[in-house]
Amino acid sequence: MNSMKAAVFVEKNRIVLEEKPIPEPGPLDALVRVTTTTICGTDIHILRGEYPVTSGLIIGHEPVGVIERLGSQVQGFFEGQRVIAGAITPSGHSFACLCGCASQDGPHARHGFRAIGGWKFGNTIDGCQAEYVRVPDAMANLCAIPDGLSDEQVLMCPDIMSTGFSGAERGDVRIGDSVAVFALGPIGLCAVAGARLKGAATIIGVDTVAERMSVARRLGATYTVDFQAGDVVEQIMTLTDGRGVDVAIEALGTQGTFESALRVLRPGGRLSSLGVYANDLRIPLEAFAAGLGDYSIVSTLCPGGKERMRRLMAVVDGGAVDLSPLVTHRFRLDEIEAAYDLFAHQRDGVLKVAITP
Repeated sequence: MNSMKAAVFVEKNRIVLEEKPIPEPGPLDALVRVTTTTICGTDIHILRGEYPVTSGLIIGHEPVGVIERLGSQVQGFFEGQRVIAGAITPSGHSFACLCGCASQDGPHARHGFRAIGGWKFGNTIDGCQAEYVRVPDAMANLCAIPDGLSDEQVLMCPDIMSTGFSGAERGDVRIGDSVAVFALGPIGLCAVAGARLKGAATIIGVDTVAERMSVARRLGATYTVDFQAGDVVEQIMTLTDGRGVDVAIEALGTQGTFESALRVLRPGGRLSSLGVYANDLRIPLEAFAAGLGDYSIVSTLCPGGKERMRRLMAVVDGGAVDLSPLVTHRFRLDEIEAAYDLFAHQRDGVLKVAITP
């Protein structure tokens, strides 16, 4: 068999299932047979033409699978081994990697952006919504799945869990902090779990979907705030006795949520931005205290690499967090177009879909 089924970006609003050649691994690569993957919100940005990729590219960046074939120079792994690879696949030897920012590995000229070089799957190389995927720099990026963990238990690790947790990490959540998380999609829910693990005493989740707010409470949210039930800034300031929060995590990528996150910060607070923005952001003068409020604004691209994946799977394996409620729907790869339709339109209470070739 020389071909495989794969979800391919054709043009704006068209991702379709096609036959594609099975990729050949280079000396440092691995060919992984995908056993489970999923659709990310970033894939929806691609579908809608809000993030540009090349027509004909295989989409997807969250692979769980089995090593089918190893490159001639790959050591430390074996064919038939269950593995994951992060959504971000750094080389391990670039300037960015050696500066401690592996997510920014790679060329920085694509589409005029200077960042996000480490995101290759479904961006600059073929991704994993397919029967097989080529994992570049396998020794830096493959990570063995611990015995006893299912595909679905580790499915969030490559991107959603890594990104959400990094919102709390980059926001420098400390023991006893108060944290507000804006938007309780999969990344926001993982940010809630990450803030709890980092020691936050009060976590306020902001959304309007009852099911998502319920999951947030299961993952550690102290309070949930419905933004349709009144001014969200006033609600959060009331819950914090007018003090504001130490850290606000923005997990949607809109002007409104970004601005609200800024407005609920205490003086000297930190805004941790996880959203993917489709338009320019504006920082209101008053909310930013004219630049005199000692605020910090940080952004994050999902950390990747095998050590990050090992740590995240250790958290799951140790029982510190259970993200299984995030997988709400299951599809075969043959049904990928229906899965995209459901996920893009957020029907039927969908959070994440598991897709199995």
